[in-house]
Amino acid sequence: MTEMMKQLQKIGIIPVVVLDRAEDALPLAECLMEGGLPCAEVTFRTAAAEESIRQMAKAYPEMIVGAGTVLTTEQADRAIGAGAKFIVSPGFNPKVTEYVLKKGVPMTPGVCTPTEIEAALQFDLDVLKFFPAEPAGGLKMIKALAAPYVGVSFMPTGGISAANVREYLAYDRIVACGGSWMVSGKLVKEGKFDEIKRLVREAADIVKEIRG
Repeated sequence: MTEMMKQLQKIGIIPVVVLDRAEDALPLAECLMEGGLPCAEVTFRTAAAEESIRQMAKAYPEMIVGAGTVLTTEQADRAIGAGAKFIVSPGFNPKVTEYVLKKGVPMTPGVCTPTEIEAALQFDLDVLKFFPAEPAGGLKMIKALAAPYVGVSFMPTGGISAANVREYLAYDRIVACGGSWMVSGKLVKEGKFDEIKRLVREAADIVKEIRG
């Protein structure tokens, strides 16, 4: 496991962020830092993603800011150029995975089958995103996959919430869980950053409760 993954493991929950406006990046980053989850996976689903990463990384260099939903090498270049410290993709794309790893940046591709895990193992990866977590079988499926692949740990994302994150965090093969419930697009658009900070703090407390 890379040093970056060890840091994310300590944080436990990675806020998955979708930002339509770059001006929301810094208020959101402040909520994450002060709430106790000093990291973010900013998804490349919007035009504001690149600039949002740039602003967060510059203002909070101690924060672990990564890029999610990276589907192409061009997006990877833009994300890394903006300051992304890790790259996440929803599926396993060998071309993008190899490209990012050759740049020396941690890469976590998504998998949900044994075949995809074995393909990812060709790149010596030992931490993989499990996506979409709940629709693909949840923790029960992760445990089934983890049994034959003893050297692999997982970062599940998709359908994880305050209601079920505890059971995921309690399993020792889970590095961290991705979740968006504390940073929902609705709360961001409405400027409810006090509410976001409260939810972030609650999420951080859950990690402490389960992992100490």
